[in-house]
Formats: sequence, C-alpha cells, structure tokens
Amino acid sequence: MSEPLRILVIGAHPDDCDYHVGGLAVLYARQGHQVRFVSMSNGDAGHFSMGGAPLAQRRRAEAERAAAIASDAAGRPGSVEYQVLDLHDAQIVPSLENRQKVVCIMREFRPDLVITNRPNDYHPDHRYTSQLVADAAYTVMVPNVAALTPHLSHNPVIAYWGDGFKRPYPFTPDVSIATDEVIQVKMRMLACHVSQFYEWIPYSMGRLEEVPQGESERLEWFAAQRLRAEASHADATRGLLARLYGPERGNAVTYAEPLEFCEYGGAVTDANFARLFPFFGPA
Repeated sequence: MSEPLRILVIGAHPDDCDYHVGGLAVLYARQGHQVRFVSMSNGDAGHFSMGGAPLAQRRRAEAERAAAIASDAAGRPGSVEYQVLDLHDAQIVPSLENRQKVVCIMREFRPDLVITNRPNDYHPDHRYTSQLVADAAYTVMVPNVAALTPHLSHNPVIAYWGDGFKRPYPFTPDVSIATDEVIQVKMRMLACHVSQFYEWIPYSMGRLEEVPQGESERLEWFAAQRLRAEASHADATRGLLARLYGPERGNAVTYAEPLEFCEYGGAVTDANFARLFPFFGPA
C-alpha cells in the first residue's frame, strides 16, 4: 500500500461528520488510513432542557464514543479521532480568527482530502463552516499567513458531503462510496449522540414521545428512519455507483455516501482520484 491517507472532516456540530460520512470514515480506517473529525462548535445550544458547559461536555463525550466505535470496528484504535473546538453553538461566523483556526488545523493534520458541508444550507453554522473551509483553501499554502504554523506545500482536495438543497444549485455528486458493509457500525456511531438523535431532534420535530426507552429499542427505532435516507443516497447515485464499481456490484449497493468536489481545493486527477478513493477495485 502507498503512504496512508489523511482524511480531515470538518463539520459545525459534534455529530455532523459521522452523520454524513461515518461509514466512509470506517472504510478508510479499515484500509490503514487516518481520519480526523472536527466540530467547529462545542454544541452547547443543541438541546431543549440543558445547555452551556454541561451540554458541551456531554456532546464531546458522545463524539469521542462515536469515534472509538469507528476505530474499534476498523480494528485500529485511534484511527478515527474527534476534535471539538470550544466555539459556541449557533455562533460560528466566518471571521479572520476562525479562518486562522481552520488554516492551522489543516496545516497540523496535513490532509490529503478535506470533507465538509456545502455553503447552501438551512443552518448558519453549516454555511459558515463551509465558507471557513473554502477560505482556508489555498491560504494553507501561503507562508506569511499564520506564519508560526508551517505551511502546506499543496492545496488539499476538498469535497462536500451530500444534501438535498436545491438553490442556488443542487448537490452534484462526483463520487459515491458503498457503505453496506459498515452501515450497522455507522448506526451505532450515531446512537452515541443520545442528546441529539433521541432527545433534541425528536423534540424539535414534536416526536419526543415516540422514542423508546430501552437502548436496543431506541437504536432499532432510529435506524428504521435513518436507513431510508442512507438508501436514498444510493438510489440517487445509482448510475455513478454502477460506473465506479461495475454494473453488477454498483446496482446491488443498498447504502452509499456521495461527495461533490469543491473547485477551491486541489485538482482531482485520474491518478489522485484512484489514491484518494481506494474502494473501486474488484470485489
């Protein structure tokens, strides 16, 4: 195998990364690559009955448990790690100070691939996280920006995870990765975020009373809903899956995580595509 890849995933909240590319993270880790999830905020506003420091500490612990499950499933402890920045939830802004944070994170981790959300999104934290990553692109190579952190010699490839937003333009996938073999691991990762998927999100949707009490029953309840969305990604990218995996295997994929390349990152060539996405050889 060539030198291990370094995959950096940057989200706004301590569940965004694993929610969108948790399966992909496990697949990378299983092949010997290193994955770092970064949450730009500490998540201290995402609840209906608690907040501030106790919620931030709870959500960081949830994120760390999810990363541990991913690493254990890969058979490589520490191969998926979670970094939570201490910025307030719902207060992320595309400031120079925050841009410097992202530049330094990218420089210190030295990623081959950076994944984040697109800039068109319902949540301002998501939009501004995407802008911060775009603003850090190229800047990571400029020596006199954050001069005490050694600059990168190249601009890493940047990709967006999938979404359903249509304006100003819809998500246009460039690659889609089958996650069937790790989908149950991903469900267990997401189940670590009890404060979100069993409390805050059901509350915000007026469905809190539907959440079962038992741990296994809650996971079954959550997975029954989430797996439909995971399957919809495969259905929406069926032609792409067939081209990447071959018609027989691609048409049999049930779950997938698609990505769209960001033009502000490094160029994607045939050579580095094969290295960045080492999933499409013979089954």
